[in-house]
Amino acid sequence: MRSFAQRMWGAAWLDADTYEEVEADRSSLRQATVVVVAAALAIGAARWAQAAALGLPASQTLLQVALSVLEPLVLWVGGSAVALMVGATFFRGPETESDFEEVLRTTGFAFTPALLGGLGALPVLGLPIDFAARVWVLAAVVIALRQALDFTTVRAIGTFGTTAVLLYLILWGLAVAPLPL
Repeated sequence: MRSFAQRMWGAAWLDADTYEEVEADRSSLRQATVVVVAAALAIGAARWAQAAALGLPASQTLLQVALSVLEPLVLWVGGSAVALMVGATFFRGPETESDFEEVLRTTGFAFTPALLGGLGALPVLGLPIDFAARVWVLAAVVIALRQALDFTTVRAIGTFGTTAVLLYLILWGLAVAPLPL
């Protein structure tokens, strides 16, 4: 069994064995939560530094930081739930057998590259680093889904893509829905 740091390292380098270990270890949900929270805080700190450098008003800065911190947390929990539903029904393979916690554990560790989001405040290099970290997380999530749902990479990509579209539609629907009076 690998240490927490070794698991993060393996997850960042898209090591399928690491994701299998995390999937099988029920106690690793706490570790996955720590990874996502740390990534969210790193991204929030970068947004804070960016807003300060731009001289944004405090209210706007706080809103940007709050949204930046909440985004990974909501995407992790909501995206994992939708991915489980999509993967276990529409893209189900012959060996697909999973539960919500398995998907949470693996996708939580897939957020390890998002820790680089804390470097997003660096002048000149911040934007490319942030972009690279986001793409890296997307690749890690595909591997995490493949291992958690026990199916092929093609099915994992289909699950990821369908989940992304469904989450977008949900957010769009919430954005245009009239507020109750």
